[in-house]
Amino acid sequence: MKIYRFAMVLCLFFLSCEQKTKVEKEVEEIPVDIKVERFDKVFFETKPEDLAKVKKQYPFFFPAGIEDDIWLKKMQDPLWKEVYAEVQKKYSNFEPVREEFNKLFQHVKYYFPKTKTPKVITVIGEMDYNAKAIYADSLVIVALELYLGKEHKFYEFPNYIKQNFEEKQIMPDVVSSFAYRNIPAFQDKNLVSQMIFEGKQLYAKDLLLPEYTDAEKMGYTAEQIKWCQENEAYMWRFFIENEMLYSDDPKLTTRFIAPAPFSKFYLEIDNESPGRIGAWLGWQMVRSYMKNNTNVTLPELLKVNAKEIFEKSKYKPKK
Repeated sequence: MKIYRFAMVLCLFFLSCEQKTKVEKEVEEIPVDIKVERFDKVFFETKPEDLAKVKKQYPFFFPAGIEDDIWLKKMQDPLWKEVYAEVQKKYSNFEPVREEFNKLFQHVKYYFPKTKTPKVITVIGEMDYNAKAIYADSLVIVALELYLGKEHKFYEFPNYIKQNFEEKQIMPDVVSSFAYRNIPAFQDKNLVSQMIFEGKQLYAKDLLLPEYTDAEKMGYTAEQIKWCQENEAYMWRFFIENEMLYSDDPKLTTRFIAPAPFSKFYLEIDNESPGRIGAWLGWQMVRSYMKNNTNVTLPELLKVNAKEIFEKSKYKPKK
């Protein structure tokens, strides 16, 4: 009997691998050729007298009402010129990143066939870590000054923020932006709806970035992922016993969904926990839902309401 069970498990394993290979082979056949424009280079290498030409070529980067003096000052500011020099040092050859974009949008087109192939434009912004990479239908804007490496001298941010200022975070950030545009806003303001909303965009990374680790998808360290896995059942019991899932207390968003150095259980484990633990648990719920509802496609998943996902997920962490 044990031999039979082992043989069955082995067959299922190879069947799973074969299916994955089949999908990836189909993905590889999808023609995608991402074009990249280095606006960061154009802007900082333009002569002041030629600013008007740049504004005409890239009008969406020059909002009305901002005087040319502001742009000219940035062009010539020693600090911004140093930022530009560091970006060029890191990304003088952007081809490896462009190839990652090609792989990503092959997967996007596999699951969302009507999606346009966007143009990627690199910029040097204002160190706004809430807008590191933006997907906007026909464009992807990447602020390269925020992907220089977490230990870069420019970064005076808390560790939980700057740990994601790595090149490897460009694609996960793009997928987050893409997914958020395709997930309907949740009507219910309770905690579980927010958890599943975040879980949907994380699950999108499972399919669109299959070669990335869970840590890279989540923006955690490997140790933080391990902590979540080891404490999953305990955390779930905490939410259930404290009747938090259907609570619409806005403080729960700050405690468990918003970026933070740690989650706020108000227990001894707080300093050990990573922030956004509610998003990680929502991800596990969505994974469980998709495991139990294999006929649901990724585009369909993004539109299913949170209540249905929660009820049909049969989510139950292992003790």
